[in-house]
Amino acid sequence: MKLNQLLTNVKTDAPLQSLPNPEITGLVYDSRKVTKGCAFVALKGYTSDGHKFLKSAVEGGASALVVSDEPDFEVPSGVAVIKTPDTRLALALMSAEFFGNPAKELMTVAVTGTKGKTTTTAMIASIFEKAGIKAGTIGTLGIIYDGKTIKTDNTTPESYEIQKALRDMVSCGCKAMVIEASSLGLKHSRLAGMTFDVGIFTNFSNDHIGGVEHKDMEEYLFCKSLLFRQCKNAAANIDDKMWQEVTKDFKGDILTFGFSDSARLRASNDRLLNENGFIGIHFEASGIKKLSVDVGIPGKFNAYNALAAISAVSFFDVPDEAILEGLKAAGVKGRVEPVRVPGNYSLLIDYAHNALSMENVLTTLRQYNPNRLITMFGAGGNRPKVRRYEMGEASGRLSDLSVITEDNSRFEDVMDIIEDIKMGLAKTNGKYVVVPNRKDAIRYCIENAQDGDIIVLAGKGHEDYQEIKGVKYHMDERELVAEIINELNDK
Repeated sequence: MKLNQLLTNVKTDAPLQSLPNPEITGLVYDSRKVTKGCAFVALKGYTSDGHKFLKSAVEGGASALVVSDEPDFEVPSGVAVIKTPDTRLALALMSAEFFGNPAKELMTVAVTGTKGKTTTTAMIASIFEKAGIKAGTIGTLGIIYDGKTIKTDNTTPESYEIQKALRDMVSCGCKAMVIEASSLGLKHSRLAGMTFDVGIFTNFSNDHIGGVEHKDMEEYLFCKSLLFRQCKNAAANIDDKMWQEVTKDFKGDILTFGFSDSARLRASNDRLLNENGFIGIHFEASGIKKLSVDVGIPGKFNAYNALAAISAVSFFDVPDEAILEGLKAAGVKGRVEPVRVPGNYSLLIDYAHNALSMENVLTTLRQYNPNRLITMFGAGGNRPKVRRYEMGEASGRLSDLSVITEDNSRFEDVMDIIEDIKMGLAKTNGKYVVVPNRKDAIRYCIENAQDGDIIVLAGKGHEDYQEIKGVKYHMDERELVAEIINELNDK
């Protein structure tokens, strides 16, 4: 692709016709990945500045440099230097062009909000799949499509990774894509260059303030609102007091959802479900859709996520049957994820790995009035000890039984970590047992399960490894559960 085509939508300080116009073989923003004929985009990060690597990019064969600051060396005459005010924005616009604007070939939904992005994204994708629409997702759990998961560093990856993923999704037959639009992703123009078919707002609360994130709540709110400048349609949680502020830049009618009587998609008659290992929530939807909904993820707050998902797909040709099937089957890997077991009890895998997340999930599950709530957990090594005390105290208060075990002990002795957890448990009247090996701990939970119990395997969630003494060993709790059940059946 010629450089001037790549720069079609990029604001430059000099006219394109005054610059060399080489054939560009690739886009690179990491100088270590420079290849002959590529365009190198110099990004300014929190700890590094790509402008420091311009010379090495040229030496590596880059044919063009995209900069916001003038190079501090004499650039060879054959290398184009494109100066632009915002190189992150330039990278996004160039990436979209480089991959042929793949978003235009997909049904696209972007979800923003403080909480619920991951779950809502999974729900929407599940509905699409039940409707026979192959879908990919991008978010906290990585880039997921066609049975593959590509891990990413950020909830909303860099723009180049997004555009490449969209092109790959199109190539493998995807017709839809759902992405988590984080405030930082929007702040840093990672989603620029696309117009989404639907933008969704879930909720807004205090988070990501300070350090290298947002300087204050006003900036955080503003960055959330940026999504609605690039959407054809929008839906918002009317029960969140900030919904109008977040969506103020949207030009058009907004589909509101919530429990409020004024919502265009309303939920009512909600109740918790706990039947034969199925833990979730039921509600009736009215307004633009009249549905009797069962959601396969526990907690009343998931009624809001389900309403957001219904709102999103209502802008497409998706049958109600697919909505109902998709929401019942929806799940997020490692987030109160049910695992099939043969007994009359429920087994869940959850990523809760600190006191706050543990308190949230256990409080939610307490509402289901289990026979016993059993929590199996450990704590990470080489991390603040206070976290262990707090986790022990949270589980002791909220669980009927705590099963203490290992979890990424890293360079510490697992028994030392367990002793710290026990100090927190000692502040409560909670019962506990110690089973240091994680597989043995899971076996203990399964062998001692009673009818109506809810068992939570906490801490690992979507992780598929165990880190010990600097080595990451493969360990997927879903596989361990299956192995244990098979071993018990063979006895």
